[in-house]
Amino acid sequence: MGAMASRRSKAGDNEGANEEGAPVRDGAAVDHGPLDRRLGYLLRRAQIAVFRDFFAAFADHDIRPGQYSILTVIETNPGLKQGAVGEALGIKRANFVAMIDELQTRGLVRRDPSPADRRSYALNLTAEGTRLMAELHALAERHEQKIVDAIGLETYRALFAPLKAIARMGEGEA
Repeated sequence: MGAMASRRSKAGDNEGANEEGAPVRDGAAVDHGPLDRRLGYLLRRAQIAVFRDFFAAFADHDIRPGQYSILTVIETNPGLKQGAVGEALGIKRANFVAMIDELQTRGLVRRDPSPADRRSYALNLTAEGTRLMAELHALAERHEQKIVDAIGLETYRALFAPLKAIARMGEGEA
């Protein structure tokens, strides 16, 4: 049996070799090596999975996760200064201003002059923004239930404290 045939039989049907003899695999079973033991990597993969479902759930409203977060903080804290909302969510100022511009253009948020500081704006939901939030919260609940269904209620509840502790590690880095 030749070296190439021997290599294939040992490695499995999904492998071969290129002209230089380097292995070529189809990717069906990728070994992630130490990545599967790296919390940051697994958190990112989990975020991707959660965001995919979020995008699908909110597609009819064209709302992204960051926008939903902004709208929720404004709803919960009407009149909060624009900079404080961005800081609370860890969104860089330049990115945040563009996001608010878009939400304002869509008629969901309004910038009101801040009574305490004329150089800044207080953010409030418009009537349309307030109406939309009821629908978005219902979508968010269904989206969140999919996560509960995937990992179980006990595990879901147990994740919050450690994830909040990890999130605090990054405070002040926005």
